[in-house]
Amino acid sequence: MFERLDESPWVTLAKAETETGVSRSALRSWYRNGEIRSRLVDGPNGPQRLVQLDAVIERAATSPRIQRRAEREVSLEAQVALLRHRVDQLELRLAALERE
Repeated sequence: MFERLDESPWVTLAKAETETGVSRSALRSWYRNGEIRSRLVDGPNGPQRLVQLDAVIERAATSPRIQRRAEREVSLEAQVALLRHRVDQLELRLAALERE
């Protein structure tokens, strides 16, 4: 797996968390257990941990907890879209009744 990721961008833990939704504690656990690679670089406020974004995405794809959360978010988005559609229909019916 790591051979394919040599070209992958290295990002801070904060950026990886923002981009993938994976918590920093999970990221730390993954690099400490050797599940993803990391490196320390000098940052503006001292040493900064970087991880490969593609490796985080691949590892997250194998996490049942993260998959369930993603499914819930998609499910919520679908529910919101359905409710929006229903409200639109009701507004049209109300407008028609008001014209009568």
